[in-house]
Amino acid sequence: MIRSLFSLRTLSVLAVVALTVLSADVASAQENAAAGRSLIDLTASFGVGLTVIGAAFGISRLAAAAYEGMARQPEVAGSIQTAMIIAAALIEGFTFYALFICSGK
Repeated sequence: MIRSLFSLRTLSVLAVVALTVLSADVASAQENAAAGRSLIDLTASFGVGLTVIGAAFGISRLAAAAYEGMARQPEVAGSIQTAMIIAAALIEGFTFYALFICSGK
């Protein structure tokens, strides 16, 4: 478990996420300074980053479990696929709502 946390793939994904979150705020720092706000405000960026990471993790776990269930019982693959699509749509809907709340617009 610990060894997989420090793998090159995990560290590269974390680096990309951190770079994306930090560069988005630095890019908008000038317009924020003109409005009287702090030059770097990371709260919305962290909220959006956590929302996207959580949604991606949830959908990936959902798909993995659905495909495993379809492999074990191919005769119920249609109903599993339907339930998977409905659950993925609910996760995406919640994600869009959370992104709207985090953006504050």
